[in-house]
Amino acid sequence: MPLRSTHDRAVTPQGRGRFPGFDVLAQAHVWDPVTADVVLSRLAPPESLVFFTADEAAVAERLLDLLLAQDTEPKVPVLALIDARLAAGETDGWHYDDMPEDGQAWRDSLAALERDARDHYGTGYGDLSSARQARLIQDVQDHADAGRTWNDWPAGHVWSLWTRYACTAFYSHPWAWNEMGFSGPAYPRGYLNPGINARESYEVSDHDDTDPVPFAARVEAARRADAELPERPAHG
Repeated sequence: MPLRSTHDRAVTPQGRGRFPGFDVLAQAHVWDPVTADVVLSRLAPPESLVFFTADEAAVAERLLDLLLAQDTEPKVPVLALIDARLAAGETDGWHYDDMPEDGQAWRDSLAALERDARDHYGTGYGDLSSARQARLIQDVQDHADAGRTWNDWPAGHVWSLWTRYACTAFYSHPWAWNEMGFSGPAYPRGYLNPGINARESYEVSDHDDTDPVPFAARVEAARRADAELPERPAHG
């Protein structure tokens, strides 16, 4: 039985790839069967969540979309991937000693973000505008950068929890590999042309030679200085 239909193609999240015509799934036939089963299963995660409740998912979905700038479809199903991981107890094998274990830390931090939304804006996090949702997340990052606490936890540890799981899920998915021109597992195929700017026959060159790192730094600076983000009403 083939691992994939010959008509299947990988999708680049939001169509923002720099490698036009590249399709990581074109290499699925050379992956070893166990690896291929693991990777291809990520293309269709379970539709129903197991770990997160519906209320938690409403907060987590928007949090993850904003952290990863997944503004439009098609999106990597990060929430479903994290949910499956937590349901199976597949953590990093450690947690901060001033935070609960990861599953409980996710529940508690999502509840805290929901409380912040209600305290500052009088409604649930999922019902806020994207700008206000971003404002509350930015508060956590700002507290983390300043070494402060957020809802009685070190903000840096909460930020680490969210971003660690978000990035692990996103970059485990073949669609993200399509975005970066990564051709997937090297075993047992291997590489014939190692070296700087050396490509295999199935790889595609980057069609945009702009270094994304300085651009990302400018975006982050602009985000912090964005006067259009609405000010939170004072407590009262």
